[in-house]
Amino acid sequence: MEGFIDLLPKVELHLHIEGTLEPGMMLELAKRNQISLPYQTIEQIQAAYDFDDLQSFLDLYYQGAQVLQNEQDFYDLTWAYLQRCKGEHVMHTEIFFDPQTHTERGIAFDTVVNGIWRALEAGREKLGISSHLIMCFLRHLSEEAAFETLKQAMPYREKIIAVGLDSSEQGHPPEKFRHVFQQAKEAGFLTVAHAGEEGPAENIWNALKILQTSRIDHGVRCTDDELLVNHLVASRVPLTVCPLSNVKLKVFSDMSQHNIAELLEKGVCVTINSDDPAYFGGYMTANFTAVATAFKLSKTDIAKFSQNAIEASFLQPEQKAALQQRVQHYLNMHLKPII
Repeated sequence: MEGFIDLLPKVELHLHIEGTLEPGMMLELAKRNQISLPYQTIEQIQAAYDFDDLQSFLDLYYQGAQVLQNEQDFYDLTWAYLQRCKGEHVMHTEIFFDPQTHTERGIAFDTVVNGIWRALEAGREKLGISSHLIMCFLRHLSEEAAFETLKQAMPYREKIIAVGLDSSEQGHPPEKFRHVFQQAKEAGFLTVAHAGEEGPAENIWNALKILQTSRIDHGVRCTDDELLVNHLVASRVPLTVCPLSNVKLKVFSDMSQHNIAELLEKGVCVTINSDDPAYFGGYMTANFTAVATAFKLSKTDIAKFSQNAIEASFLQPEQKAALQQRVQHYLNMHLKPII
């Protein structure tokens, strides 16, 4: 199965670009930008990646982000991720970025978006990887701060396809951002939101009803509410699930306890993604492999995750059709009987 997964065409819809900051690059950028870190070696950084929960991860995540100072840093970070995508047969990626993590440190909005965008353009031209950019609001900050970020994003409307909502879910429900999401939609942005990771199934309902999101990021707590699961199946609202992240952050105690296979079997449009792979121990191939190993899934099941992700993406219909054809052709080649 590993060989099948390695070459399987993939699509990633839940990836925080700041979460691809590998320990080696963190140290390199710290040196380049003369930033003092509490770590001197890659091993010391890796030892810090023993998280108790989402908040303990976020504390380190924001600390690491301080090494990102200029446009070239954001370019280098994004380009390194895209090269990883090429090696893991990721055909299309929709990348989250957190401008408030940087603007609150005095980094200009255009420094962030232009560095990422230049790398995405290079990825399209040199690697053949298509992409979209999604701007997330930090939910532990105020809605007023989100409004300011949306204002900053308006000149970059052609580069940012959607807005999202991430950071600490506990105590910061979707309805806190009702008005800024409404304004974002009126400005033409698509909408997504993290919900139902550490927070309850109610957050998923409210993200759908109040924020009117196109898809739900994480959403694994949906199985606490049978009516919600039935709604997700009937409406084909996608869930961008991050298996290794969920285990690392103790959302599930072990991969065998994860509900992703159950969701797939029930007909939910569930997808596999890597979230913050530098921190959670694996990019796309590792996440696919962990799920396949834990649940003894068939090649058809595994390919369904890619097919769901293409369906759930913000690509145009003709682009989706072309990628679906690639996945189906790959699957057919591997299902042919040996004569």
